[in-house]
Amino acid sequence: MSAADAVADIPHGASIGVGGFGTAGVPWALVRALRAQGASGLTVVANNCGVNGAGLALLLHDRRIDRVIASYIGSNEEFARQYMSGEIEVELTPQGTLAERLRAGGAGIAAFFTPTGVGTLVSDGGMPHRYDSAGNMVKASAAKEIRRFGLGGRDREYVLEEGIVTDYALVRASVADTAGNAIFRASAQNFNPDVAMAGRITVVEAECIVEPGALDPDSVQLSGVFVQRVVEVPEEVVA
Repeated sequence: MSAADAVADIPHGASIGVGGFGTAGVPWALVRALRAQGASGLTVVANNCGVNGAGLALLLHDRRIDRVIASYIGSNEEFARQYMSGEIEVELTPQGTLAERLRAGGAGIAAFFTPTGVGTLVSDGGMPHRYDSAGNMVKASAAKEIRRFGLGGRDREYVLEEGIVTDYALVRASVADTAGNAIFRASAQNFNPDVAMAGRITVVEAECIVEPGALDPDSVQLSGVFVQRVVEVPEEVVA
């Protein structure tokens, strides 16, 4: 199917996981198709919400995103501006924790304990989620459960983090077969496999699509059991 066909049924208000890290492994064609499709009020789960003028930043520019769960704002000026002006809600999550929340959700694990973030706003609450137009914080994170474990003989505190499952997931692979088994090139392995696992409906944008049996099973990094749709996009066009 085409990229437009693959995202045609994404409704307003849907939650969408999007793979990529910076500009590596971003499903550019699927994001462009979603922009053209018109869905708004979206919740986006991604490491970062695009770069200035490209990727998810296009949806931000069009005011199509209401909430973001991410680990990084960085140099995305429009993302920072909308967050600080109260136009969107942002849940900042440590990068490794975000990856594990997606993987856990995809594996059917409701929650897990991690030492990352203990003793900070991540565990204690008070992380700004939303500001008003005057820059005043109007919504903050709640405190999370903390327990002590003696993992590996080291007694320490761990914070409870919940798994993430999204309505849709958009990822980019190097090659996939028609059954959805996929291989990612180099740094495109970043968030893509975890995002794909967490989606109820997962769309893989692949540079090349082959028939089942053409891929070495030992090389497959994402099982087709997690994938519902595959789109062939030979050239990676950043936009």
